Amino acid sequence: MEMVSASKMRRAQQRVLASRPYAERLEQMIGDLSAIQMDSDELASFPLLTQREIKRTAVILLTPDRGLTGPLNSNLIRRAARYITSEAGTSEVDVISVGKKGRDFMVRTKQNVIASYIGLGDKVEMADLRPVVAQAIEAFVDEKVDAVHVVYPRFVNTLTQIPEVRQILPIVQPEAGGQYTDYIFEPSPREVLEQLLPRYVEVQVYQAMLDSIASEHSARMVAMRNASDNAKELGKELTLSLNKARQAQITREVSEIAAGAEALKK
Repeated sequence: MEMVSASKMRRAQQRVLASRPYAERLEQMIGDLSAIQMDSDELASFPLLTQREIKRTAVILLTPDRGLTGPLNSNLIRRAARYITSEAGTSEVDVISVGKKGRDFMVRTKQNVIASYIGLGDKVEMADLRPVVAQAIEAFVDEKVDAVHVVYPRFVNTLTQIPEVRQILPIVQPEAGGQYTDYIFEPSPREVLEQLLPRYVEVQVYQAMLDSIASEHSARMVAMRNASDNAKELGKELTLSLNKARQAQITREVSEIAAGAEALKK
């Protein structure tokens, strides 16, 4: 299992690291588009940028379908539970669960699970996550929820995965970097921005999912390596105990033979 997880981990790490520049460039473009010929009133007309009083929130919880990942699942679930019970304040929380472990916990603790997606596998594409994103966007645009957050493990390296909560709706307007201010956008910056905003939400959820997959295989590889090391150590301790017990038995038998021989002489 350690070798299988190591192979999957390398592929997952390559995917998550390769997708980050695209997400960063998309964020920069949205920031520049928001600053081009648009005032605050125009930006307020975009549904995905609308800020309103938060009375109800939705949480997209990304967890693995399987266990044997060390403390990864428990840390993720604990982070989501802390957000629901304390950080969300008085607002009600709907849960969209992606992954069996998170779904089982939320159902067991009687949270309001409005949707569940399991069995997406290790080779998740953006198209696989579009139903999740579409449900979150629809709930936000229809004002069924006032904010959407995603809870996922951010992949740092093989030994470090940090559970995080990121707001994806309403979209927080990125700062303008000025890299795309000299471009001419057709048909207009407004229409381009309208098309990019849903795409930006999809990319954020997809990036979080890639982080989750890379974190899962990294945590499983480390957990299986620790299990193998512990098994070897336990084997050494048991072998030593067996050798001591066998030596003690041989010594006792030799002593009994010697005592019997001495008794026959007398």
